[in-house]
Amino acid sequence: MLTETFYIVVVTTSAGLLLKLASLIFKSKCRTCKMGCLEIERDIEAEEKEAEFRITHKQPSSLELSNNEDSK
Repeated sequence: MLTETFYIVVVTTSAGLLLKLASLIFKSKCRTCKMGCLEIERDIEAEEKEAEFRITHKQPSSLELSNNEDSK
């Protein structure tokens, strides 16, 4: 007989694997991703431009903002 603990471990492990897979797919720079009958095509040029914009226009963190407010 399988216990509740076993089911909890299976569910959380499965969820963790799915989240890691989604993270790897998101970080991938491939234009087309094929998995079985599922095929995803994405615009990586727009994603690269967004990443470049975030790097060049870095916003201050909340810690930096709170330090600036304290010094005033």
